[in-house]
Amino acid sequence: MADPLHLLIVKTSSMGDVVHAMPVVADIHAHRPGSRIDWLVEAPFAAIPQMHPGVAEVLPMAWRKWRRQLFQRATWQAMGALRQRLRDARYDLVLDLQGLTKSALWARQAGAPVAGYDRHSGRDPWAPVLYARRAQVGLDLQAVLRCRLLAAAHLGYTLPEGAPPDFGLRAPAPGWQPKGAYAVLIPNASRAEKLWPERHWIAVGRHLAERGWMPVVLWGSEAEQTLAERIAAGCDGDVPPFLRVGEMAAVLAGARTVVGLDTGFTHLAAALGRPTLGIYCDHDPGLAGITGPARVVSIGGKGQVPGRPEVLGLLDRQLAV
Repeated sequence: MADPLHLLIVKTSSMGDVVHAMPVVADIHAHRPGSRIDWLVEAPFAAIPQMHPGVAEVLPMAWRKWRRQLFQRATWQAMGALRQRLRDARYDLVLDLQGLTKSALWARQAGAPVAGYDRHSGRDPWAPVLYARRAQVGLDLQAVLRCRLLAAAHLGYTLPEGAPPDFGLRAPAPGWQPKGAYAVLIPNASRAEKLWPERHWIAVGRHLAERGWMPVVLWGSEAEQTLAERIAAGCDGDVPPFLRVGEMAAVLAGARTVVGLDTGFTHLAAALGRPTLGIYCDHDPGLAGITGPARVVSIGGKGQVPGRPEVLGLLDRQLAV
C-alpha cells in the first residue's frame, strides 16, 4: 500500500457525470488507506458527494452563474475566495475527472500538481496541456469505468478484474415521503428530444399501481410540475412538493423501483441501489447507460424511441428477477 494522500477531485457537473465519478472514492480508500478526499463541484450538485462518507469536504462553486456575471465585483470576490480555499488546503494532487478546459483551469487554482487524461483520451484537446500528469484511458469505455481507470493510473494501483463499482452513497433521512409502498417516475429531462410520450408514462404508472405501488412523479421546475401533475392524475399517483437534490435522493432511496429518462436523477436512483429502468430517446445509452448495484437496464437510443409495450415488457422482466 502506498502512502495516504490529500486529494482534490474535480468533477463539477452534470448530475449524472458526478454520480458516475463517485466509485473513485471507494477505490482510492481501498488502495490508499488514510487518504483525505475533497471534491470540487457545482453548487446544485453538491449534495451528491456530500452523501458519501469517504468525502471529507465538498467545495461548491457557481461557475455557471459566475460566467454570466464576469464583470461584477461580487463575482471576482467569490471566485477569489474559492481560489484561496483551494490554495489553503495544500493538496498533494488534484485529479481532474471532468477533462475539460474549464475544469482543468479550476483544478490549477489549487496550486498542486494536476492529473488528468492525455490527448488521446479526452474530448477536449486543450485540457491535457494544463495537466502536470497525463494518463491514457480508452474513449470507448463506459463512463464509470473511465473515471475509475484514470484514478488508478495516476495513483498507482490496479482495479481487481471484474470488480463492480461501489458508489458508496448514503441518502439522507427522508423529509417528504409518500405513505406505503411506492415507485418513482422521472418523465422530465433537460431537452425536449429526451422526452417520452405522456400517455406512455400514464400507462407505466397504472401498471405499477396494479402491483400496489403508488406512482410518485418527480419534477424540478414549474413546467415539469405541470406535466408531473397530469401524469399523476392519469394514474392515481402522487406529486411531491419541490425537493432539493438531497431530499430527492431520500425519495429515490425508498422507492420499490424507478423508471426514468436519461437524466441525473435516474442515474442517482441506480447508484443508490434501486431497481432502475432508463429510457433513452435522444442518444444511445452505450457509454453512459444506467449503472448500479441492483437490477438496472437501459432501453432505446438515437432515433429509437422505445414503444410502450417494449418498456412494460422489460419492466415486468426486470421486476420478476
